[in-house]
Amino acid sequence: MEVPEQQTEFRCSCGGLLEVVHDFSHLDADSLKQVFKSRLAERLTPTASGVWRYKELIFPELPDEHIVTKYEGNTGLYESNSINRYTAMKQVRLKAQSENPSGSFKDNGMTVAVSHGLSLGYKRFTCASTGNTSSSLAMYAAMAEANSFVFVPDKDISSNKVLQTLAYGAKVFAFEGTYDDGIRFLEKHSNQLNLYVCNSINPYRIEGQKSIIYELAQYLNWQLPEWIIVPGGALSNASALGKGLDDLVELGLINKLPRVAIVQAEGASPFHKMHAENRDQLQPELSPYTRASALNIGNPPSWKKAQRTLKRTNGVTISVSDEEIMEAKAVVDQSGIGCEPASAATVAGLRKLVARQVIDQDESAVCILTGNILKDTDILEEYHLANRMEYAALTLGTIASLVV
Repeated sequence: MEVPEQQTEFRCSCGGLLEVVHDFSHLDADSLKQVFKSRLAERLTPTASGVWRYKELIFPELPDEHIVTKYEGNTGLYESNSINRYTAMKQVRLKAQSENPSGSFKDNGMTVAVSHGLSLGYKRFTCASTGNTSSSLAMYAAMAEANSFVFVPDKDISSNKVLQTLAYGAKVFAFEGTYDDGIRFLEKHSNQLNLYVCNSINPYRIEGQKSIIYELAQYLNWQLPEWIIVPGGALSNASALGKGLDDLVELGLINKLPRVAIVQAEGASPFHKMHAENRDQLQPELSPYTRASALNIGNPPSWKKAQRTLKRTNGVTISVSDEEIMEAKAVVDQSGIGCEPASAATVAGLRKLVARQVIDQDESAVCILTGNILKDTDILEEYHLANRMEYAALTLGTIASLVV
């Protein structure tokens, strides 16, 4: 089914999500590598962005005047001996999408979604969110001098993310229900309200998010690791990652696909359960719950696309407990890199997959860190202030006894 670019209903008649399809037949891998390399020197142009650097592969038709960018992407790729020891791996790298302008990987996709909406004449943007999507949308809408309307569940979300969203100027509606209820509402009523939806059901969001894998490949001189570990909430990141990998293979920019592991929290793991039980249909969880708020999604809208990613890469799924997530988060934080709980699920998942001998300790892996260390401070306060804060009288003798 083909639809015009102007259509903002993002499902086809079969109920599946639409996707953008490019014609790459006129592009040459060696020429692209040179173009992408030259753009690393850019500073104040759209292609200084770690997303729009790859414009030919993301949205070549979009006029530059419609691009709204904060030079997103360009995030760090780190190695840490403490992470290697914790996971029992010899080579683990962490791709810190947490370093994006609003503090999460959502910026990679949101710059494209908002830019597309603006090109169609929209000035009112919307999303349902557990937090990261809303703060990213509010930031880009503010930069575009547009309005944002955000719908968040009334419980089990991060107050920091909501405050960030409000600070950027969004109008926030708290509703009774889950993230999934918010998505259903927007799919049903956004056209009546003249709102452009920026959730991951929007295929232009996916086009932007796939730049994460482009940037990772470029950083590693177009030689990807054997495994890429990604957290799974709405599953848009897994979907985008798979689409980006397909692009790289089609273009000849890489010659071997890595395997993909999708990690979910035990309390919100419908996709993992589907795989563990060898089912071909996802059974939504009506009351998901995990302290890793970005993963607290019981009916991930992009599960079919994520399924395709797993099949294409011979991938796996796994779930981890909140306790395992927080333990891994402490290791990531104390390595000096830091991340939100949902991000730490990748490190916890990798450790578990190595322990179960699904991943060999001699293989290489990259864990995608999706959100900033300060995105969920309620759980940080509970974990650290209650268990690790030292209370002492401010005297030389007392402090000297503690500084050991």
